Amino acid sequence: MNAFLHIHPGLSARIRCLLLGAVLACFVAGVAHAAQRPPNVLVILTDDQRWDAMSCAGNRLLKTPNMDRLAAEGVRFANVFVTTSLCSPSRASLLSGQYARQHRVQNNFTEYPNDLPGYPRRLKDAGYETAYIGKWHMGEDNDQQRPGFDHWFSHRGQGNYFDNEFNDDGVRRKVPGYYTTAVTEHAIEWLRKPHDRPFLLILGQKAPHGGPIQPEPRFEHALDHVAIPRPANADDYASPDKPAWLKESYPTWHGLGGPLYGQKEYDRFVRAYLTTLLSVDESIGRIYETLQTVGQLDNTVIVFTSDNGFVLGEHGRVDKRTAYEESLRIPLLVRYPPLARPGTVVSNLVTSLDLAPSLIDLAGAKPLRNIHGKSWKPLLAGKRVRWRDAFLYEYNFEKQFPYTPNVRALRTDGWKFIRYPHGDGSPDRFTAELYDLVRDPLEQHNLIADPRFAAQRRRLERDIEKLSRRIGPDSMPVYEGITNVLPKY
Repeated sequence: MNAFLHIHPGLSARIRCLLLGAVLACFVAGVAHAAQRPPNVLVILTDDQRWDAMSCAGNRLLKTPNMDRLAAEGVRFANVFVTTSLCSPSRASLLSGQYARQHRVQNNFTEYPNDLPGYPRRLKDAGYETAYIGKWHMGEDNDQQRPGFDHWFSHRGQGNYFDNEFNDDGVRRKVPGYYTTAVTEHAIEWLRKPHDRPFLLILGQKAPHGGPIQPEPRFEHALDHVAIPRPANADDYASPDKPAWLKESYPTWHGLGGPLYGQKEYDRFVRAYLTTLLSVDESIGRIYETLQTVGQLDNTVIVFTSDNGFVLGEHGRVDKRTAYEESLRIPLLVRYPPLARPGTVVSNLVTSLDLAPSLIDLAGAKPLRNIHGKSWKPLLAGKRVRWRDAFLYEYNFEKQFPYTPNVRALRTDGWKFIRYPHGDGSPDRFTAELYDLVRDPLEQHNLIADPRFAAQRRRLERDIEKLSRRIGPDSMPVYEGITNVLPKY
């Protein structure tokens, strides 16, 4: 600007003032335009990470300094839930802001519909440069580039922890080494490229998903010295007030009594689950430093979350799918200095449906229609707004994994009501469940048959039917059962 201030001295004072005013106006307009540029968006998505698998959420076994730094410099959402605890349906909900019955991805073998809007397309239409790097997992066999992304670096299905094959913008190539390192290196390379537009980058990690779970060798023994206690509610699956299917599933590979989870194997399993996250945490640190180096750290909305939770022995289970807290709850950390006050903890009832409208709101892009998610942008700034007090949970029985029936549940701020529809229109054949989450956060005492809570049960039954009708028509497969013996209650 200094060069423009050297105005020819022969001009009159009035003309010099007019010229100087014009120059200043242009300068201010340029600064304002730069300030109005939408923020970059970076979403880091893990697979099967429960909400408490990070030290900032109180985990005493696992140290995650880079997750903790995001929480300390931004906002930690303490009550975040998925509406379907299964990878593909939940990932589609994260992208679209819709329940599974709306977006139609209701199992792990269905691809994200090409005609379904989501936040990547909205940001791309708003002028963003978009990239997807890492695990996508909607559709097992197709690794082709999905609509909405300028750059694509992903793979078929689950992928491998070591030496995975990626589709790099149409060219398939095996990338040697550990998965977390491979996708992190590629993300760093992409971030270091010049970007003359705001960008969206989604980085999908494989960890800590199993099949089997494989930690990075240098972290493999990091928790060998740590005692792994069994959960306090590990044995309540056998309680007479729990549904019969829970006890039936106990000896399967979705149950703690299965052949994979004796005490020695259980300890090894939990350690493997946790130590894969040490690599993820280190990856977050490297991405953070890269954004700092390229001068985009504070102009980037950094979101860290997961596609669903995971049960590590609670209620005799080792899986997700169920409506118990360990299966439903996920982490959500957001760092964005222009809005997010450092160290804030938000307790509102947030769901996976809220990610899409929130990122679209932050980017100033065109809102999605016919969704049930809400933008948490005002919550970042500490504003008090009207918010939900309940959400619906739905899971559909899978013939390939017949260890969990159809599940429909209502989760409120303090209560949970769960039912297990058979799927053919007949009455539920398993015991329903009712939990007072304030007094019984471990969900050990099913109050469904307690006459003292009959009125509460009726209220929640009405509420779940009302919310279900508002979302839209429900359909589900017929539950064939683990043993095909469906005891009535």
